[in-house]
Amino acid sequence: MPFTALILLLFFIMANLPWISERVFFIYSLKMPKKIIIRLVETLVFYILGLLLAIFLEIKFSGEVYSQGWEFFSITLCLFVVMAVPSMIFHYQWLPMRKK
Repeated sequence: MPFTALILLLFFIMANLPWISERVFFIYSLKMPKKIIIRLVETLVFYILGLLLAIFLEIKFSGEVYSQGWEFFSITLCLFVVMAVPSMIFHYQWLPMRKK
């Protein structure tokens, strides 16, 4: 599997993590179900961690970080949210349908 595909697979997993578990960052258990704002904050934190990982890998393999404009970050954030859609659908549509 090419290296780029592995990075995309890792980003896909990271985008879906907040919607899979009821624990905050898989560590802290809440007494109530997680609210959507907590899930969105978790998604944003995982996005930032993914960018930091990508920057680290770019430094390791090319030796320097190429500067990016705001367009790059807005597009990658949108792609990250699109990658999270399968688990959002699972959490908000599939699970309630199974409980009925």
